[in-house]
Amino acid sequence: MATTPQSKKRARQNETRFAINKARRSRIRTFLRKAEEAIASGDKDAAAAAVRAVQPELMRGVSKGVFHKNTAARKMSRLTARVKSLG
Repeated sequence: MATTPQSKKRARQNETRFAINKARRSRIRTFLRKAEEAIASGDKDAAAAAVRAVQPELMRGVSKGVFHKNTAARKMSRLTARVKSLG
C-alpha cells in the first residue's frame, strides 16, 4: 500500500491514466471491429472507408502510448491487405 505522499499521488495518477488508456483502447477496438465486420460483409467500398477511419485512431493510440508502433503498423497492413483481396 502507498504510504508516502509521493507514492499516494502516483497511485492516483496511475488510476486516472489506466481509465483513460482503457477507454482509448476500447474505442480503437471498436473501430477495428467495425472494419472487420465491413470486410466480412464483402462490400469493398464500406471496408475501405472503415479501414480509413481506423488508421487515425490507431496512430493516435500509438502517439498516446496505448499501442506499440509496430503493432499498429501490423494491424493496418493486415487490414489493408484483406480489403485489397476483396475485389
